[in-house]
Amino acid sequence: MANGADDADGVDLAVLGPRIRHARRARGLTLAQLAERVGRAQSLLSQIENGRREPRLALLAAIARELRVPVEELLRPEPPSRRAALEIDLARAQASPHYSALGLPVVKPGATLPTEVLEALVGIHRELARATAVRAATPEEARRANAELRAAMRARHNYFTDIEALAGRIGEAVGHHAGPLTDRGVGAVTRHLGFTVERVPDLPRSTRSIIDRRHHRIYLPVTARAGQDPRTIVLQTLGHVALGHVDPTSYADFLRQRVEVNYFAAALLVPERAAVTFLREAKAERELAIDDLRDAFAVSYETAAHRFTNLATEHLDIPVHFLRVGEDGVIYKAYENDDVAFPTDVTGAIEGQVVCRYWASRAVFDNADRYATHHQYTDMGRGTYWCTTHVERTGSGDFAIDVGVPFAHAKWFQGRDTAVRARSQCPDPACCRRPPAELAARWAGDSWPSVRAHSHLLAAIPPGTFPGVDATEVYEFLERHSARA
Repeated sequence: MANGADDADGVDLAVLGPRIRHARRARGLTLAQLAERVGRAQSLLSQIENGRREPRLALLAAIARELRVPVEELLRPEPPSRRAALEIDLARAQASPHYSALGLPVVKPGATLPTEVLEALVGIHRELARATAVRAATPEEARRANAELRAAMRARHNYFTDIEALAGRIGEAVGHHAGPLTDRGVGAVTRHLGFTVERVPDLPRSTRSIIDRRHHRIYLPVTARAGQDPRTIVLQTLGHVALGHVDPTSYADFLRQRVEVNYFAAALLVPERAAVTFLREAKAERELAIDDLRDAFAVSYETAAHRFTNLATEHLDIPVHFLRVGEDGVIYKAYENDDVAFPTDVTGAIEGQVVCRYWASRAVFDNADRYATHHQYTDMGRGTYWCTTHVERTGSGDFAIDVGVPFAHAKWFQGRDTAVRARSQCPDPACCRRPPAELAARWAGDSWPSVRAHSHLLAAIPPGTFPGVDATEVYEFLERHSARA
């Protein structure tokens, strides 16, 4: 009893009731007999045993005395028997909103209900709960998880102290302090973590890599996909090992792990100490450029842009935003801590939204040379932002990688003297989403475009611990290759 209160404060009534019933039956007493002995109504004791009423301390002490058990015995948190545990599970399952919504009758787990039937019912409810959780992994659930993860990243300025420290220790152990991390260096990291890498022609199509924890192997495809840096894939895969990841329990957990291994790989490819020295020197010269960071560490422009967002606010006091945008203007990745107004849906998600056609990440595709670095000032109503944007070609098409800062911080960057100016009034439809009145008057009613649907944004999230991965293929693959061990 917490603080000596005259009730069973903090007690799980769903367990207390069955413990009282179990002790009463062990003494050979009926409910009516116990009620008479403690001087209370039988209906009250029935409610207590069924977990619907909380007994006061004085009544609980009287019950314990008549049943000849200590009060502490009745208050133990575990059910008194396997049968009682099943009854409790069934009662809780039938009390859930999901079951209530089905409009089905409630099964009372009385003494005449066979234990095997009780086990079957509890098993069905558990499967119902699991299936409900799987169905909940919809695009909306994914967008909410993305929004929550992005908010957490913003709160820490996209800087992960623990991962930086871990990557720093591993870098020291393998002798990588600055400059590009070579394939030999990646091999040293792999061996340091106790693994070997094998490239195979039969890696399941649903995977980029597979970790065999039993034999300490990492399997990769023989040839990397277009636009992918093989070093990054190895380091991201090793990140799960180094960070001690276990099977994700939800889609949000899956996303968090993906962000963490991406960060881990980038922190090894672009070590914090060397990168911060490089960036501080560039800032002092007012010569910051994502291109230079990319070239100094021999990484992709996107990796350099990501790494800049990790370090810019923490070490340079520069708020920043990042975008990865397709040719159609759809946002694939985004981050901000500079109060830029990204388009969002009702869940707060950015991914899948279309950026204003006047933003740098969209305007770059209209340049005569779209692969040249593009600099632009954009007045977005709540402030003016300077952006540096570069288009990277991948196996999935061209993507604009955009890094931007508020006007006051443009002075630190190369390209600050650009004459390119734009103005965005989005989300006002008059900005770029509503056609000019004259055009609309000429063509409204006489056009019928065939929509190119973004199926990846509409489809349900594939079920499974690792969304979209065929577990059978993975296990069959490991079985084939483990035979060589």
